[in-house]
Amino acid sequence: MKKLVNQVNSKLINPAKEKVVDPINLRIKKQNKSMQRFIYASLTIGFVYILLILGMLTGLIDSYLSGIIVSIMINIIMAVSLALVTGYLGELVLGHAGFMAVGAYTAAILTMQLNLPMIIEFPIAIICGGLLSSLVGIIIGIPALRLRGDYLGIITLGFGEIIRIILNNLDITNGARGLSGIPHYSNFSVTFFVTIIVIVILYKLISSKTGRAIVAIRDNEIATDCIGISTFFYKTLAFSCAAFFAGVAGGLYAHYHTVLNPVSFGFMQSIEVLIIVVLGGMGNLFGTIIAAVILGILNELLRSFSEYRMIMYSLILIIMMICKAKGITLAIIKSKFANRSPKKSKGGKSDARSFKN
Repeated sequence: MKKLVNQVNSKLINPAKEKVVDPINLRIKKQNKSMQRFIYASLTIGFVYILLILGMLTGLIDSYLSGIIVSIMINIIMAVSLALVTGYLGELVLGHAGFMAVGAYTAAILTMQLNLPMIIEFPIAIICGGLLSSLVGIIIGIPALRLRGDYLGIITLGFGEIIRIILNNLDITNGARGLSGIPHYSNFSVTFFVTIIVIVILYKLISSKTGRAIVAIRDNEIATDCIGISTFFYKTLAFSCAAFFAGVAGGLYAHYHTVLNPVSFGFMQSIEVLIIVVLGGMGNLFGTIIAAVILGILNELLRSFSEYRMIMYSLILIIMMICKAKGITLAIIKSKFANRSPKKSKGGKSDARSFKN
């Protein structure tokens, strides 16, 4: 009895001190984690790049496979840019190939007209192509983003087709005959590093305050507007950023294939990019990259079945969507942690501490 009284008195005299979180130490821990992620990501990127370069030098990866890899990386840029609008903003866009066409023709015409060294004129052409695509995105987005859902999709589809028809009838773009004689500036190394830069920029944008505002608009636009966030501004910003990176992808495409034709930027190109975003998972940047790689390989495997390739492609996509409606990466994560259940307390309620990182 005396021991029990002494224990109670000791607790009353020396109560347990609550843990105080030091904001400086917390900030240092976050910086250390971000630095570790940066180091791991840099090492992974460097390893993949060296591995692919060694494969090309040793002949394991020929020019045909190298072309497939470059096409996949261009599709990755297109897909992650569309993911910003369709995945994170939650708006359906069906004319993304139109911005790619604007960037491709702008960059191609600049490099054909400028007589500067490649190291100067090529970056200028790529940036100007992206900026003009972004300007077109703002012009289209101001009236179109006032609509929602299917109506927005139809409007963007119409604008995409208008862009293609205009390019098909201009003298400077050589009309339906296409534009040829474009310098071959895009190679594996240039496309690889531009793709990495685009992914990093979009990742930082999504993780920033601006990205959180964009995601908030997707989750509940009315509530976001009520707390003072300009939904129209952030919608237009996301739309113009997506158009800019689509224009960059178009510039890389033009200087790799060296020939442009308006038919290459039709409705089906926009649908293929949208399929990559949906298959990778809406609002999932990493899943979008994986889906672009998988669909790029799948397209080449089914190329021998030219008559039935699109049918087989559509059936495979439908099956994957039915089985894994959340996308490839989210489905993998869900299946991996499906067997892990949270710890239950005596009252039968789940313990929130089991979910802490």
